[in-house]
Amino acid sequence: VQILLKLWRNGFSLDDGELRSYSDPTNAQFLESVKRGEIPVELQRLVHGGQVSLDMEDHQEQEYVKPRLRFKAFSGEGQKLGSLTPEIVSTPSSPEEEEKSILNTPILIDDSMPATKIQIRLADGSRLIQRFNQTHRIKDIRDFIIQSRPAFATTDFVLVTTFPNKELTDESLTLQEADILNTVILQQLK
Repeated sequence: VQILLKLWRNGFSLDDGELRSYSDPTNAQFLESVKRGEIPVELQRLVHGGQVSLDMEDHQEQEYVKPRLRFKAFSGEGQKLGSLTPEIVSTPSSPEEEEKSILNTPILIDDSMPATKIQIRLADGSRLIQRFNQTHRIKDIRDFIIQSRPAFATTDFVLVTTFPNKELTDESLTLQEADILNTVILQQLK
């Protein structure tokens, strides 16, 4: 952790923090530790035993002026609200892993016909990616899911498009007729 200690005429500050008075006993103890070349207890707690790089700037001819706050973009973690399926538990982190998720199941692709890739987000949080011909039917996607994950053979589920959400009820439609070429399909349990 890199920390900047600024010494002012009327106190000191850490990074762009508040002014700390020299007369406060806690602050005096902090500065004594720094003068002895030790890491103050406050900073040891801050870094949990990690390394601290303490730089100093001398501004003792100047009065402390509170710095303007700089805009800091949100760095927290977001959560989806109203998601139709659970968040993906594992996603391929490399092209090799993505290729592994394109399973070698008995989906026969006619290379002379136009093809498409469909990503299927399963209800268990995993995903499958498979090439289909544009003439394959929605029923072929259902069969592919059951062949890939036999546990879903006895489970009642529907296939849904992403935004705008539309349930794919007519499984006799081709992928082209259903307008789901190169899209993501969600599996929802009933």
